[in-house]
Amino acid sequence: MTALFSTTPVSPVISAITSPLSTPVKRWLEPLIGVTLNADRWLTSPLRVRFSNAGLNGSSVVVFYFVAKAFLAIALPLLVFVLSLTFTTQTPWLLVMVATSIASVFGYFLPNGVLDRLIAIRQRELFLAFPDALDLLRVCVEAGLGLDAAVERVGREIQIESQSLAQEFSLLGLELRAGAGRANSLRNLALRIGLEDIDSLVSMLIQADRFGTSMADSLRTHSETLRTKRRLVAEEAAAKLPVKILLPLIFCVFPSLFTVLLGPAVINVLHILTPRLLAV
Repeated sequence: MTALFSTTPVSPVISAITSPLSTPVKRWLEPLIGVTLNADRWLTSPLRVRFSNAGLNGSSVVVFYFVAKAFLAIALPLLVFVLSLTFTTQTPWLLVMVATSIASVFGYFLPNGVLDRLIAIRQRELFLAFPDALDLLRVCVEAGLGLDAAVERVGREIQIESQSLAQEFSLLGLELRAGAGRANSLRNLALRIGLEDIDSLVSMLIQADRFGTSMADSLRTHSETLRTKRRLVAEEAAAKLPVKILLPLIFCVFPSLFTVLLGPAVINVLHILTPRLLAV
């Protein structure tokens, strides 16, 4: 890896070994190795943004992610192959190869699905908790605190409702204390969360800070908009509920109900009619 990706000189022996493999190895390993050797590319990587959306900010997350993809892409087809040889001795080889290929593809993309699920869960939690955080932020601003101090206070108070949102406000406060510009810190907050509503909020706050308009009025307007959208989402989920429970009612509840209600009557009818039918 040093010979392929580093700019420092290496020994002639290592260079002779790695030079025939440099082109294919670089092509296959650069997406993984480039993450750790090129920090600038990693800071702007879409994969890093997805990890931030999921709340995974550790340095070892990306290594675990790629290792999991490689391991599952190899382990699942091997497991399918062993099971096909163990339990079925007459399975066609073409079917075994197709099953192992599907298992390999499934194992390779399984971490992507897990990451998408983590992102969806976290974004829903942030979406539900953000209107209350904006109300707290507005109260702090109207009480005379600056935006930086208000963010610090809200980050401590909102952890009762949402740990993820408290973590995001804590990171925002750390960036502001470290000397980053307010506009850049707010844009980083929107990038870490990944919600369109937060993007519009950040744009509104940046404009209010740039043109000197009332920050409290902007926060009040956007918190009301988010709360209205949250209510509409809840009403939409409630409207979908009858359609979603229709199939469980038809195939699970109604047969049991009919069995309980009609079962004794059917048994009595059979007891009465069976002797007469046999006598005839």
